[in-house]
Amino acid sequence: MQRKSRLRPIGQAAKEAGISRQSLQYYIMLGLVEPAEVTQTGRRLFDDENIRQIRIIKGLNEVGYPLREIREMFLQGHTDLKGKKK
Repeated sequence: MQRKSRLRPIGQAAKEAGISRQSLQYYIMLGLVEPAEVTQTGRRLFDDENIRQIRIIKGLNEVGYPLREIREMFLQGHTDLKGKKK
């Protein structure tokens, strides 16, 4: 039985992943991260998998990969960050 992941609002998710809220909003705008859930009122919620993805994106960016290049890597399927198991 799989345990349901705890959902967090954008500010808490950003803090847990070690980035600013603005950076997470930018990641979303670029299509690097999609919220696990969006409430009827438009509140974006993030789960453990999202936090893992954000940390990996941050790490790749810190070693020199531009965010747009990271996005291209995702689109070309060179990473499992969109939740796909390879």
